[in-house]
Amino acid sequence: MTELLNQYFRGVLPTPVHFAVGTPLSVDSGYFCFGQDTVCYGRTGQGYRSEKADQPLYDAHKNLSSEGCKIQLPFDPTEVVTNLRQERYVHNGGNGSGNSRADLARQLYYAMRPLLPLGVRSHLQKIYLRNWRNRPFPAWPVDFTVEMLMKELLLLGLKTAGLQSIPFIWFWPDGASACSIMTHDVEAEPGKQFCSTLMDIDDEFKIPASFQIVPEHRYPVPRDYIEEIKTRGFEVNVQDLNHDGRLFWEYEEFKRRADKINRYGWEFGAAGFRSAILYRNQEWYGALDYFKYDMSVPNVAHLDPQPGGCCTVMPYFIGNMLELPLTTTQDHSLFHILGDYSMGLWRRQIDLILNHNGLISFIVHPDYIIDARAQAVYRSLLAELTQLRADKNVWIAQPREVNWWWRARAEMNIVRKEGQWVIEGTGKERARIAFASVHEDKVVYSLPERSTVLELVS
Repeated sequence: MTELLNQYFRGVLPTPVHFAVGTPLSVDSGYFCFGQDTVCYGRTGQGYRSEKADQPLYDAHKNLSSEGCKIQLPFDPTEVVTNLRQERYVHNGGNGSGNSRADLARQLYYAMRPLLPLGVRSHLQKIYLRNWRNRPFPAWPVDFTVEMLMKELLLLGLKTAGLQSIPFIWFWPDGASACSIMTHDVEAEPGKQFCSTLMDIDDEFKIPASFQIVPEHRYPVPRDYIEEIKTRGFEVNVQDLNHDGRLFWEYEEFKRRADKINRYGWEFGAAGFRSAILYRNQEWYGALDYFKYDMSVPNVAHLDPQPGGCCTVMPYFIGNMLELPLTTTQDHSLFHILGDYSMGLWRRQIDLILNHNGLISFIVHPDYIIDARAQAVYRSLLAELTQLRADKNVWIAQPREVNWWWRARAEMNIVRKEGQWVIEGTGKERARIAFASVHEDKVVYSLPERSTVLELVS
C-alpha cells in the first residue's frame, strides 16, 4: 500500500509507517465510503457493501485502528484505486450491453450512423442519455475520488508518524500549477477538410494540439495529409480503426483489429491512441502494444454511450500504457446534447481541476466547430487557456510531452545529500520539490520557489 502512495507522490514517505489490511476481505465487492465524501468500490473486512452508490454506505473510516506505526485498514486501497481507475465498479464494463435486443439496436445504429444527419444522431443520443443526471457516481462534473483517497491515506501516515509535512516531486514540470492538453478527433471528411483552418486557429493562440486520425473507411488518409499536420508542429495519433463502434465488442476480433491499429501507429509515427466514441475495455489494452499512451477513458462518463469513468484527474499506468484521461466534457456533448454554447461548464470544470492541480484535457472535433457559433465558443476556450498559461502557470502541452514527463517523473526519486533534499533521475532539471502538509486536519500542497535546502518539518 505504501507503494501506491509512492507512485502517486514520488515523495519521501514516512518510512516507519506501515499500512495493512486488518481482517480478511469479503468475497463480494460493493460500494462503501471512507469518510463522508469519498465513495469507494471494492471488498471490505468489516461492515457491509452496497450494490449502488446512492444507497446507505458503510463508512470504513470508523474501523481504522493503529498500533505504533502500523495502520490497519478494513479494505485494500490498492484494490480500490485500481477498481476506480479501471472502472471495475461498472457492471457490464465492456461496450456490449448483455441485452441481445439492445446490442442489435446498437449495431443497427452504427451501421446507419454515417448516413444520419447530425441533428438526427443528436436526438437519438439525447433519448439514450435522458437519465444521465440521475447517475450518482462518479461525481458530476468532475470526480476526484482517487485524489481524495490518496490525500486521506497520506494524512493518516503523517499523523501516525508525528510529521507535519513531507517533500515530494511536484506533479508537473517547472512548477506548473496544472496541465492542459487539446486534442482533435477527426471523424469525417468535412472535419478533415477543416483541419487546416483549425490549425490556423490553434496557432493564433499558440495552443499545441494533437489530431487523432481514423485510418480506415471514414475518409482517405494520404501521407501528405499526415505530413502537413506534423510539419506545422502538431501531433498525429491513431483514432480507432474504422470508427464503427465495435472495436471492443469481442476479444478475438479486437486482437485482429489491434494488430492493424498497431501497424497504423507505426505508419503514422504516432505515440498515442484513442478509441472511437470512447468505447473501451482497459483489461485488453495490452494488445495495443505499439502505443505509449491512451486517451480513451473519461473522468466521468455520464454523457458518453459507455458509462463509468476513472475518477481521477491525474495520468495513471495500465500495465505499460499510460492513460491520459479525458477530464472535461466533449464539444459534441456540450453543443448537441446539452445545447450549451457558453463557457460555463468548461470554466467550472477547469476551476475544479485547477484546485486539484490535475490534467485539464479536451476533445474538440474539427467536425463540430465548422459553424460560426461553435467556433466562437472554441476561440473563447483558447483565450481562456492562454490566460491561464500566463496567470496561473498552467502547462499547455501536447499529449506526447505529458507522456514523456509522467514516465520520467515515475523514475525520479528524492534523496538526501549534504543536508538537502534533491531530485535524481532523467528530467530532474525540470522537476520541483513540493511539500504535502497537514493543515486543519487536511493535506495541502505548497511549492516553494527554490528546490534546495528543503528540510523535513517534524
